[in-house]
Amino acid sequence: MEELLELRRLLEQGKIEQALLLVDELEEMSLSDKINKIDSYGVILLIHLIKQQAEKRLTRSWEISMANAVREIKKINQRRKSGGNYLNYAQMRDILQQGYEIALKKASVEAFEGRYEAEELATMVEESEILTQALQLIHG
Repeated sequence: MEELLELRRLLEQGKIEQALLLVDELEEMSLSDKINKIDSYGVILLIHLIKQQAEKRLTRSWEISMANAVREIKKINQRRKSGGNYLNYAQMRDILQQGYEIALKKASVEAFEGRYEAEELATMVEESEILTQALQLIHG
């Protein structure tokens, strides 16, 4: 909120260059927030895809959680006014890849009642297939 008040002040004073720099900063902050939210929902999606592949089953609860994560990712990534997306396919893949290790650790606590460490669970699943499946769900 402080940034918006500062932007108003700069515009009222005719300091366009400084106002534009502040706008750039606000855009960067907004994009960073969107990326963090997409990352969080991406981890949730990956956890369930890892568990599904490792345990070779899908519960209704996982299915609902995955659908919700995909819906939220799509909603956050959608540019409202100009159309299109904030993150393209390659950027989305990078975000998912970055979240994969934490998703694997979290899935190891849930899958098989927590009997396997993340490293052991990793040998039961194929990372590239899980990432591809996540991207297909997100990009339809």
